[in-house]
Amino acid sequence: MADSNVSYSLLPELVVFDLDECLWSPEMYSLSDIPDEKCKVMGPLPNGVGEGVIGVRSGREVVRLFPDAIIVLQDIYNGKYGEVRIAAASSADTPHAVKIGRKSMSLLEILPGVTMREAFAKGWDANFEGNVQIGRSPPLSSDKGSSHFPIIKRETGVGYDRMVFFDDCNWGDNCARVASKCPGVVTQKTPEGLQLHEWHSCLSCYEKRYSK
Repeated sequence: MADSNVSYSLLPELVVFDLDECLWSPEMYSLSDIPDEKCKVMGPLPNGVGEGVIGVRSGREVVRLFPDAIIVLQDIYNGKYGEVRIAAASSADTPHAVKIGRKSMSLLEILPGVTMREAFAKGWDANFEGNVQIGRSPPLSSDKGSSHFPIIKRETGVGYDRMVFFDDCNWGDNCARVASKCPGVVTQKTPEGLQLHEWHSCLSCYEKRYSK
């Protein structure tokens, strides 16, 4: 396991996460129902912080964040990485999958009473949505390097050389596409869901590339 106490002399300004099979499982296209308050699954959250919403039911499936993903989101939310902010770039297949994803974000918790969506909202103006790009309906597409990232850059005002990106890349090399079409973004594959060693590996790569 990576050292959770490691520190960095230089951090990105924006961390962009894929959702399906990077932060959570299963993939949204495989789900049937848009979850609601009655679909919450309660349980202990990582790091001994107490109980929270650890899952949301969609039909017979349960959407759950990967344990290390929760820890990373907790640390960012609690200010361990200074003023680093987060964004989402997910190419959910259908408008229905997008609705399931957005609702899941509003129900899943990273800390007791703190939803995933609230974690993504931290550091942005009230009601700002430009940092969360989900789907592939125009102007989005299946190619995040051509659609999601240019939109995130425009909406947030953060340059590519101040971004890192995490994606499972199990259905195509999104990391390579983003690195090619959005020069400056440091990317990291997460084939088994975000792991702490991958998180620290990416931050280390960013530090090495841009430290002067």
